[in-house]
Amino acid sequence: MPRALLVAAGLSLLPAFAADPAAPRIGYVDMKRLLDNAPQVVAGRQRLEREFAPRDSALSADETRLAGLRSRYDRDAALLARDEAEALKREIDALDRSIRRNRDNLRAELKTRSDQELDRSWRDINNAVVEFAREQNIDLIVPSPVIYASPRIDITDQVLDRLKRQHGAAATPP
Repeated sequence: MPRALLVAAGLSLLPAFAADPAAPRIGYVDMKRLLDNAPQVVAGRQRLEREFAPRDSALSADETRLAGLRSRYDRDAALLARDEAEALKREIDALDRSIRRNRDNLRAELKTRSDQELDRSWRDINNAVVEFAREQNIDLIVPSPVIYASPRIDITDQVLDRLKRQHGAAATPP
């Protein structure tokens, strides 16, 4: 019975602890939402799209050319001289290998550049979360994923607003 009294006494103190201004303040931030919507991340994605667009277009043109050559080979192989048919087949095979190699290189380089952009954005996002927490006297920020976080402690929108302001300030020269 004394143990039950101790638990009851402890539980009765919880409202006083929660009302205590010295009680720890906790916030929650949805990192996935920040990484999907932060203007720094969006701008990084757009930079990568512009950077890789010419190579992607060239690859698409090669793929279209390959499809045309395959179609020609399927249609005309029986009508072509053996040397011509073999030359066309070698050209198809060489172009196919070149496309696969270029696609693999493009993917690898895009992955590397995406990781670099994400690292840069990640630092900006973490710094914004820490600055916000310090300004608001928040003692602990819990990042996602979590099982549950009350909307009352969700600071994601405030951090996202801060990131938008920082990005806008960085984009406009003084």
